[in-house]
Amino acid sequence: MLGLPFLLESGERVRVIDPGILNKDSGPDFFNAKVKIEGKTWAGNIEIHMRASDWHRHGHDNDPAYDNVILHVVASSDTRIRRKDGTEIAQMKVTLPENFYKTFAYLTGGTPEIRCSQELHKVDSLRRSDWIETLTIERLQHKAARIEEILRTTNGDWNRACFKTLARALGFGLNAIPFEMLAESINLNHLRRHSDNILQMEAIFFGQAGLLDPMLHRGDMRYQVMCREYQFLSRKYSLHPIPKASWKFARTRPQNLPYRRIALLAKAFAETPDLFKRILDTKGDEDKLRPLFKWKVDPYWSRRLTFGSDAQTDANPPSLSEGSINILLINVGAPLLYAHALIHSDHELKEAAIALLTGLPPEQNAIIRNWQHLGFKPKDAGTSQALIHLRKEYCDRHECLRCRFGHQVLRATIND
Repeated sequence: MLGLPFLLESGERVRVIDPGILNKDSGPDFFNAKVKIEGKTWAGNIEIHMRASDWHRHGHDNDPAYDNVILHVVASSDTRIRRKDGTEIAQMKVTLPENFYKTFAYLTGGTPEIRCSQELHKVDSLRRSDWIETLTIERLQHKAARIEEILRTTNGDWNRACFKTLARALGFGLNAIPFEMLAESINLNHLRRHSDNILQMEAIFFGQAGLLDPMLHRGDMRYQVMCREYQFLSRKYSLHPIPKASWKFARTRPQNLPYRRIALLAKAFAETPDLFKRILDTKGDEDKLRPLFKWKVDPYWSRRLTFGSDAQTDANPPSLSEGSINILLINVGAPLLYAHALIHSDHELKEAAIALLTGLPPEQNAIIRNWQHLGFKPKDAGTSQALIHLRKEYCDRHECLRCRFGHQVLRATIND
C-alpha cells in the first residue's frame, strides 16, 4: 500500500509516503507520518478506526493529542471528522473482504490464547524462522530494558541491577515478583557488613521476606536464633519487611517453595558480592559462566525445604541442578551481558550474549509444550525464549496486527 495512490472521501488523491512510527501507548495510532494529498505533502499523525464515528465514541474530538492527525483511515465511513478548530480531517475508506473482519475479530477477541493456532499452516517456514529469530532478539531487548530501568533508578549501579535480576530469576516465574520486591527492600551495603556471617545474612533475607515469626517453629533453634538476629538488625537498619502474603505457596510443589531459594540468594551474595564483574569477565563463555552459579546452601537447607520440618534422611541437592543453572544463564547471564553491550556499544559482547542463549538447551514449561503441540519444536533456548515472548507479549495481549503470524493469517483472508 505504501506509495500507491488512493482516493479520499472528498475525491482527492492521497499517497502515503511514510506511515510513521507505530504508537503503543495513548494517542494517535501512528506518529510522524507523511502523506501527499493532490501533490501537497502533509506531516503529522494517522488514526485508524473500524467506523469513523469511533472518533467521537473514543473521545478524540475533545483530546488535543489528536489535533495533529492528518489522515483518518476507516473501514466504515459513517460520519465526517473535524478538528477542534473546525477544519475537516482527510478521511480515507479502505474496503476489505468480510472474512478479514471476521478473522480479525476472532483473533483479537476472547480469552488470551494462541487464537491463530488453526491458521498457522498458512505461514510458510521461511517467515516462521525469520519471525522467531527476531523475537529472540526482542526478548533479550525486553529484559535488557528492565535492567536499564534499574540502572536509571540506582545511578548506574550494576551490582544492584545484577542482584535484582538474580533475585527475580530465582523466583522461577511463580515467585518472580516477590523475589524482586525482596531484593528491592535490601540495602547491599548492609549485607556487605555481615557477609562473613551466613546466619545474619539469612536473618536479613528471611526477615525482609516477612517469613520470620518467633511464635512459630519454637523447636527449630536455628529459626529462633534467626528471629532474634533479625529483631536486632531490623532496629539497627530500620528495616521494613515485604508482606508475607506476597509469596505464593498454594498448589506449589515442595521443591518450588521459596525458602531454599531465599537461602540460596543469601549464599550467592555472601560468596559472590562481585557477581556482575565475574559475569562480565567471562565474556559470555558458558564454561566460565556456569561455575559462577554453583552456590551450595548451608547444610541446614540441604536437608530441609521449609522451616521447622525434620531433617530428611536423603539430603536434597545442596546446589542448583544443571537445568536450574540453565535458567539462570538464560535470565541472568545473557540479559546482563546484552544490556551492558547495548549501553557500551560493544558489538562482540552483544553477539556473545546471543550465542550464549542459542547455545543452551530449550526450556520446558507449559507455554513451550503448548507451542510443541502446534508443531513448533524449539532447538535451543533462543527459540524457546522467542516462543515465550510471542505468547506473553503478542498472543496474550491480542497484538495480532504487530505479529508477523497474525499479519500473514489476516493477509491470507484478503488474497482468498
